[in-house]
Amino acid sequence: MNAIVALCHFCELHGPRTLFCTEVLHSPLPQGASSGDISGQNEQAEEEEGGIQMSSRIRSHSPAEGASADSSSPGPKKSDMCEASGCRSLAGGHPGYVSHDKETSIKYVSHQHPNHPQLFSIVRQACVRSLSCEVCPGREGPIFFGDEQHGFVFSHTFFIKDSLARGFQRWYSIITIMMDRIYLINSWPFLLGKIRGIIDELQGKALKVFEAEQYGCPQRAQRMNTAFTPFLHQRNGNAARSLTSLTNDENLWACLHTSFAWLLKACGSRLTEKLLEGAPTEDTLVQMEKLADLKEESEGWDGSEEEVKPPSQPDVVEGQELSKCSPETSLMPDCNSWNVAHRRLSVFRSLRHMRQVLGASAFRMLAWHVLMGNQVIWKARDMDLVQSAFDVLRTMLPVGCVRIIPYSDQYEEAYRCNFLGLSPHVQIPSHILSSEFAVLVEVRTATRSSLYPTLFDDEQSLNKYEFVVTSGSPVAADRVGPTILNKIEAALTNQNLSVDVVDQCLVCLKEEWMNKVKVLFKFTKVDSRPKEDTQKLLSILGAAEEDNVKLLKFWMTGLSKTYKSHLMSTVRSPTSSESRN
Repeated sequence: MNAIVALCHFCELHGPRTLFCTEVLHSPLPQGASSGDISGQNEQAEEEEGGIQMSSRIRSHSPAEGASADSSSPGPKKSDMCEASGCRSLAGGHPGYVSHDKETSIKYVSHQHPNHPQLFSIVRQACVRSLSCEVCPGREGPIFFGDEQHGFVFSHTFFIKDSLARGFQRWYSIITIMMDRIYLINSWPFLLGKIRGIIDELQGKALKVFEAEQYGCPQRAQRMNTAFTPFLHQRNGNAARSLTSLTNDENLWACLHTSFAWLLKACGSRLTEKLLEGAPTEDTLVQMEKLADLKEESEGWDGSEEEVKPPSQPDVVEGQELSKCSPETSLMPDCNSWNVAHRRLSVFRSLRHMRQVLGASAFRMLAWHVLMGNQVIWKARDMDLVQSAFDVLRTMLPVGCVRIIPYSDQYEEAYRCNFLGLSPHVQIPSHILSSEFAVLVEVRTATRSSLYPTLFDDEQSLNKYEFVVTSGSPVAADRVGPTILNKIEAALTNQNLSVDVVDQCLVCLKEEWMNKVKVLFKFTKVDSRPKEDTQKLLSILGAAEEDNVKLLKFWMTGLSKTYKSHLMSTVRSPTSSESRN
């Protein structure tokens, strides 16, 4: 993750100061200031001893470090009073900390300030804002702020106990800075939890030291006895104590480097970017929406303690399959996971394989009903066979058009699912058997010992079954059918094309027709064009035939919510779209 994590402190003399920061380097370690910065080269040469050091060019940008450089007042200077303790983390000759990630060749470098002048300015401004104006109510907690120019900041302010400080506590903040606003906002829950853990550890150590000091020498009574003595003079010039002193941990900065480096690596590994060649397909958008819905539903169930009741009807999710279980198994934590684990082997390997098993005419009838959106019913004893058949047939449809109940002990209406698996004893209503909007595949025990002896030698044998495909509206052999069905059959019969090539052809065909669906949806649903114009459009799209029109209308139900809402918002605000053009 391209970000910087920093620990900041509010000094009573200098105001907000950066104590410690960790940054990510994708290139070789920085070598200091550029050759053009001649004025500070001598000082830089004295300080660099082979480690990571802040150059003199950076020092000139730090107002706190140079604010009192010209002061001629007697006694200890304010900068000297703080630099040796509260406002510094590492000593002047300390080389800093470097961690190497061998997997990604990334280096995590920690020092008091970033080495790059521009990064120094960004961190400095974020530090000032986190401990002055950008504070949540109560002055302790997380807050988000920033802009495109100076970066976006996640800041968590907190107090550390100090028996010598005003109010017996000092103010700190841990900030995370990056230029990607969306990425940082999406990382809010993760950063909040991990940074809160670091803060709790620091506060716990400081509290033990505070209680020990208060037990040995209570400061409250001593201050009340010297109420008229100036506070700073009373403390003999100790403007700030170092964080290592407050926590009594000499390895504090090394531990913080480890924590910050892990935080940057872990946060970057949580969210990854995926390169898409062109716009995402409708299947991708629908799958993302379904995953988001499932995640939201699971989070809702995690927070509730309601009694689990056996479902009266099988659950159906578009693009997913949730089989119906008996009341006893419904009380198990994850009934569907058992079904998935139970199905080990794929009986049907591909559409070409199924076409060989069913026969050309039976497969064409079945595929026609699948593409038209009619209900496809499989009756068989073997649940694995039914689920394997649905896995193959669903590849012909967009993800949003798939509604599956893999296996049920009762008939379910077509509005609930377009793929339904039934056990052999289930009675199907007579009006369904004679309907032109349904197709039934009955898997029966074969009367002969071997029906397909040459096809299935190295896998689970299908020669003990025979498949009977019936429908109230059988597809005539001379019927043209939808264009996409004819192209699918042409690809399946072409033996020069491998199964993988046929799969890619199917993807291209689905995307081609989904583009036609998008045009038709905008033309009819959004623009509300008359029927005459719609017929002209269908002719231009090459989909004027009756079967093609039915297919387009069914596939329109598989469009993603993202695409529909985008079109609707564009129609509602035409002026905004014109202004963008």
